[in-house]
Amino acid sequence: MKKGLIILIILGVIAIGLYQWAVGFNNTAVELEADAKTAWSNVESAYQRRNDLIGNLVKTVQGAADFERGTLTDVIEARAKATSTTIDVDNITPQSMAAFQEAQSGLTGALSKLMVVVERYPELKANQNFLELQTQLEGTENRINVERNRFNDKVNLYDIHTTKFPGKLLAGLFGFEEMSRYQADPGSEQAPNVEFDFN
Repeated sequence: MKKGLIILIILGVIAIGLYQWAVGFNNTAVELEADAKTAWSNVESAYQRRNDLIGNLVKTVQGAADFERGTLTDVIEARAKATSTTIDVDNITPQSMAAFQEAQSGLTGALSKLMVVVERYPELKANQNFLELQTQLEGTENRINVERNRFNDKVNLYDIHTTKFPGKLLAGLFGFEEMSRYQADPGSEQAPNVEFDFN
């Protein structure tokens, strides 16, 4: 009888230990997942700031009477697409991430084209509102990059916690899935080809 009691006590201690380990794993995974979701919200916030600034930039540029309307239309349409493409923070998949990145890249391209065209308008380049908006946009682009990197760092911590053994066993049991990271646009690893025309 004493032997049976000792075995029950040992099994009880093991059960309590496993329970505490599972609860600790789950709680840490929940915290890490929440941190990653918050970091994604910060990425979206930085993009929202850019979209807001672009709206003001477009209004400023529209004041130049002979400014190329097609370029402005491209920016306005790309901005509309970028603001309508969102990601459900509870379901960050590679597909939703790719769609989001594609929309943001379209806006970046249209905005770059706008800045090149502006070079032909000296009165616009000298406009204080335009210069201030351009400076704020540059700062916002840096902020976006910082927030994307922070998001990837948070996702990395979460993914390590939920995919390392033996935690991986519990991750599947508790419904924790691998999260997608923000990735560079395809082809961005190649330096752009810059050509100067001196004629």
